[in-house]
Amino acid sequence: MKSKWLKTLSAAVALSVSTTALNAEELRVVTDPSFVPFEMMDPETEEMIGFDMEIIAEVADRAGFDYELNTMDFNGIIPALQTGNVDIAIAGITITEEREKIVDFSDPYYDSGLRILVRKNNDDIEKLEDLEGKKVGTKIGSTSYDFLTKELDDNDGVTPYPGSSDMYMALMSGNVDAVFYDAPNVGYFASTKGEGKVKTVGKLYEGQQYGIALKDGSEWVEDVNKALASMKEDGTYKDIYEKWFGEMPEEE
Repeated sequence: MKSKWLKTLSAAVALSVSTTALNAEELRVVTDPSFVPFEMMDPETEEMIGFDMEIIAEVADRAGFDYELNTMDFNGIIPALQTGNVDIAIAGITITEEREKIVDFSDPYYDSGLRILVRKNNDDIEKLEDLEGKKVGTKIGSTSYDFLTKELDDNDGVTPYPGSSDMYMALMSGNVDAVFYDAPNVGYFASTKGEGKVKTVGKLYEGQQYGIALKDGSEWVEDVNKALASMKEDGTYKDIYEKWFGEMPEEE
């Protein structure tokens, strides 16, 4: 009798779990396909890979939602959230007061900043002031573009590009004197495709924090934050971080 009751209970639990999985809400997630190593297309599988892609997969699993992933240019991401065309965005999005007025953000999940990149043989540019009057490539809709146009008196040479690969190509070909953009992306390029051809210079400017962006009023903010917190507590976040960026720096 006891055995039969346990079997019935097990079957009920299994049915409940199965029903929950089937009823998991599917959210529309969007990313920018050109922000390596946070998100990029794997040429062999034609699937999106990268630090952010592993973060959102783990967050979704822990928060309890399914998702459909799509890509778009970075400058279209916040408007897409604002209009409700997508539910969540993860693309190395810097948390700013201006953006927080129109979308919700998770707790920060990555500390970043802005960095200068020049050709290997360029010894004329070492700091932000050296960019005055120079041709500088950056990315459309990014905080790096806003920072340059605000901080440089002579900013006529600041050129926004639609994708990071475009501005790096412009630097390599000599069309711009420098690139000013998010430090992890600049550093990754310098150590991969740009190795021996370009170098990072100067300090880290305007310390920034990346957050997962959600449409305004989203019911998933708390669950996403809990998922991120648990990932950091059990070491999962550290494992993902060190896979893409090397040794994780100690917190101050």
